[in-house]
Parts: sequence; C-alpha cells; structure tokens
Amino acid sequence: MITLRPHRSRLVLAIAVTSVVLGLAATATLHAAIGASAHPGPGNGRLSCAAPALPGSVVDVTTTDMGAMMGPGMMGSGMMGSGMMGPSAGMGMMRLLANPAAVPAGPVSLRVTNTGALNHEVVVLPLAAGQPPGQRVSGPDGRVDESGSLGVAARSCGAGDGDGIVAAATGWTTLTLPAGRYELVCNIAEGHYAAGMYAELDVVSQPT
Repeated sequence: MITLRPHRSRLVLAIAVTSVVLGLAATATLHAAIGASAHPGPGNGRLSCAAPALPGSVVDVTTTDMGAMMGPGMMGSGMMGSGMMGPSAGMGMMRLLANPAAVPAGPVSLRVTNTGALNHEVVVLPLAAGQPPGQRVSGPDGRVDESGSLGVAARSCGAGDGDGIVAAATGWTTLTLPAGRYELVCNIAEGHYAAGMYAELDVVSQPT
C-alpha cells in the first residue's frame, strides 16, 4: 500500500479540484455557445426584428452601405473623428436591391431589410415612360423631390413612415399599385440616392 505524504495529498487534491472547476467552466461555455446558435440575436449577425405576414405580392428590398463591411470600429471616432472619413464616405458603395423586380398589379408589400450600418428608408415614386432609374436631381440637402410619392417604409420594426430603418432592422409597407414603372429610392438627407440607392420595380397587368 502506497501512502502519500501530507503535502503531496494536498497537491493531488488541488489538482483534482482545479480539473473539476475547469471542466464545469468548459461545459458552461459550450452550453452558452449552443444557446447563442439556437437563439440568434442582434449580436449574432441576425435581424433584430422581422416583418409579420404581409398581404399581396411581397417584394424583399435590401439596403446596404460600406459601413456594414467596415464594422463599427472603423466607422467610429478612430477614423471619422480624425478626418479620414466624413459623413459622405463610402457613398459610392451604397445599394438598394429589390427581389423580385416585377410583380402583378394590386396589393404590393415592401419588406425592407437594412443590412448596412447607417439608417435607410424606401420611398416609392412613379417612373415616367422612358425615364431610367437613378436620374432624379438631388437638392442642396441631398434629397430628391418626393412629389407623387405612393408610400414609404422608414420605421424600424414597424410599418410606414418613420425616422429611418436602423441597422439590422426591418420595416415594411403595403400599397395598392396599378400597372406601371416605379422607382424605389432611399431619400435620407445625406445623399443616399445619389450614392446609388435606387431600384426599379415593374408592376404588370394581370391577365383577365
């Protein structure tokens, strides 16, 4: 029979206790990781809210900007505050995408998802025959004329007008559109339209 000396007994006991503590900590970390994957939230790259079931033809509109690729650290005071980046930085990399690009006339719901880092909105404007999208003239405030607007999605996690859809949120609106050509635009004052945030939506007559 082997008898351990007192100090060795204490050492073995300490090692055993440490192993148990580390094992419990690793298990807790694993469970937390699994829980985060099973229940994703805003910090896991998922939307912070989702639209309810919407009536009519649903058009998914995605808004994005360069800030989403740069991350909050590069968009913060480290670069913007030093003068390396200003409010208009990355404007040329802004996009607004609509899918599908054509729907039947009647009820049409726009479900707008902001995958960028800046606030965005979607305003629905009619397009005249032969007028291509992206040709509207911006005013001194960087906005285009909204005369004739048929509706807007600019509320975070809600329907209709608001202060803009924040990053990682969704907004929506439902309109009744006759056959024709329409332009979906982001008309935030910082000049998002001129930076490329527009898309054409074609509404076609339903066969009788």
